[in-house]
Formats: sequence, structure tokens, C-alpha cells
Amino acid sequence: MNVELSRRQFVIGAGAGAAGTALGAFGFGEVEQAYATTIRPFKLASLKEARNTCPYCSVSCGMILYSKENPQTKKMDLVHIEGDVDHPVNRGTLCPKGAAALDFVHSKTRVHYPMHRKPGGDKFERVSWDFALDRIAKLIKEDRDANFMEKNKDGATVNRLTTTGLLGGCAASNESGWLTYKFARSLGIVQLDNQARI
Repeated sequence: MNVELSRRQFVIGAGAGAAGTALGAFGFGEVEQAYATTIRPFKLASLKEARNTCPYCSVSCGMILYSKENPQTKKMDLVHIEGDVDHPVNRGTLCPKGAAALDFVHSKTRVHYPMHRKPGGDKFERVSWDFALDRIAKLIKEDRDANFMEKNKDGATVNRLTTTGLLGGCAASNESGWLTYKFARSLGIVQLDNQARI
């Protein structure tokens, strides 16, 4: 293959190559990495690190959460969130919602426990986890008892429940997703989906 260069192109290319080689030889090629290496440990040295999954969408990006002890409450407070560079999904990047997840965690409107609004009521009230789980189980059983279909109109066995659906979340592992799927299918639930597909 024959490549033709003008004298001007040759001089510009050679000059750029020589400048790049000189900068690399003098150590300037690693400046950004060296700078980050010196700053990062200083910034995060006193913080406790934990890995988690972003709670927003079905992409399931990895996050690193940093917390430190609050001297007044003696509890750990979340102070910084960043993308996990070792996570195979996002490789350290976060979308604007994920990057602002710290505001979500500290929001005064965030729900921290189960809430229940009584039939005909106009407000939600705090309830225990036992109450919430028992109520969910009771409602699913009542619906299944009333609407479970053993056979279709042609007489074929179908064993299905079409009046209850289940939607899984993005933060579930493969193992918990498999167990959820098995649980739903054992009840005959047909409408089964996951946020990761939406």
C-alpha cells in the first residue's frame, strides 16, 4: 500500500509524534492517574464502603456507598455515592438519577416502613411488617380461592390465576428472582413480569 504525504503533512505528523513521545518520556502521560491516586484515598480514607444496586430503573447499575459515623446519633450516615467501576453493567458511570441517589436516600418523603390505608380511609398509617405480610398473604389467598381456574372452557387443565399479577424489581439477584418466579408460578399466577424487561 502506497501512502502519499506532502511535506507539510509529514512535518506536522512527525512534530506531533515527537511531542507526544517527549511528554510520555517526561512522565506527563500518567499525570491524571497519579493525581487521582493521591486524591481518592485522602477523600475516602475515613469512610466505610459498601456496594449496592441503583434503585431506579431496570439497568441495575452498580454503586459504591460511602458512610461515616454521626457523632450525635452514633449511627452511620450515608455521605457519598458513586458508580462502581468494577460493576459489569455500568463500569463506574451513573445516569443523573443514579448520581443524585444521595438526595433520594436523605429525602424527608422517603417511606421507611410499611404503610396501610384502611378501606374508606383518607390517610396512610404505619403498620408492622407482620401486619403487611399477613394482609398481602390473606388478599392473595382470597383472590385465589375466588378466581383460580382449573380448566378452561374446552375442558383442558390450565391451573391458572389471572386476577393477580406480580412485578419483580431490578435489585433482586438471579437467585431471589428464581425463587419469586417459582413462588408465583406455584400459585398459578400468569401475569408475571420484571422491571428489567420493561
